[in-house]
Amino acid sequence: QLHVESELVGESPAIKNILEQIARVAPTNATVLIRGDSGSGKELVARALHFSSQRREGPFICLNCAAITETLLESELFGHEKGAFTGATDKKIGKFEAADRGTIFLDEIGEMAFNTQAKLLRVLEGHPFERVGGSSPIRTDVRVIAATNQPMEQIIREGKFRRDLFYRLQVVEIHVPPLRDRRGDVPMLAEHFLKRFTRETGRKIRGFTPAALTKMEQYDWPGNVRELKNVVERAVALSRTPTLDVADILLSALELPGAALPTDPASFEALSLDELEKRHILRTLEHTQWNKSQAAAILQIERSTLDRKIKSYQLKREGN
Repeated sequence: QLHVESELVGESPAIKNILEQIARVAPTNATVLIRGDSGSGKELVARALHFSSQRREGPFICLNCAAITETLLESELFGHEKGAFTGATDKKIGKFEAADRGTIFLDEIGEMAFNTQAKLLRVLEGHPFERVGGSSPIRTDVRVIAATNQPMEQIIREGKFRRDLFYRLQVVEIHVPPLRDRRGDVPMLAEHFLKRFTRETGRKIRGFTPAALTKMEQYDWPGNVRELKNVVERAVALSRTPTLDVADILLSALELPGAALPTDPASFEALSLDELEKRHILRTLEHTQWNKSQAAAILQIERSTLDRKIKSYQLKREGN
């Protein structure tokens, strides 16, 4: 049942190890830091921890720290009083109050503003907090689970993340491996998503051909489980046959991260990192026909991060 509800599908040693860690850690109140690439299933691990714990009847509140500006993040976490700042027309309950007797999941914790980290650390150490603009101390009973795809040790060395907060979050660390490191789980995951999408769409698709499964097993899946899910969903939506074959499995033609760059000096073009990123994001969007969820999976960033970069670089679809 844990497999089905959490979508932690697979029989690889890595998945079995994660499930064993969840079984041991879930009944405790220990803070957990989940690490792994974007799209690998970190939120699914967090949900499994919550719904396998004694807090399962309580709320499970998610907050993406990268999706909210620094000025609003503290208000989102701890709430604010009416008139605390421009636009605060009413009192607002923060995520920590909303998650009382439950679990709060802080995704992309490495993106949290430095000033907010100090207040979060105090709460994790058991101190009460105040709403923005308020003076009344508030205490809540909340378990904190955090996740990141960032190299936290490097961010700490650069002075962008508090070392003491990192240690407080890292009471228990669970590592979710990329899909390319557990290719044996690909057929089981593909069948899992196929059953889901045929059930949702009513399509009469029996399964995959051996060649289609081989094609998926040999692919590196830079977007991890999220990308596999999108590939199967697209195949179900577009297929005209009762069995999905090689032609139905449309994979990204983009180079994987770390792929070799041209070494011919004549091919060099003097570009800033921003311009390089801008061009790559645009090429990815054009490749996916501006399917932002698929593009974000290929780029290994969150959808909200992609939206911000599209706005920042003023990227527009041709004809719009």
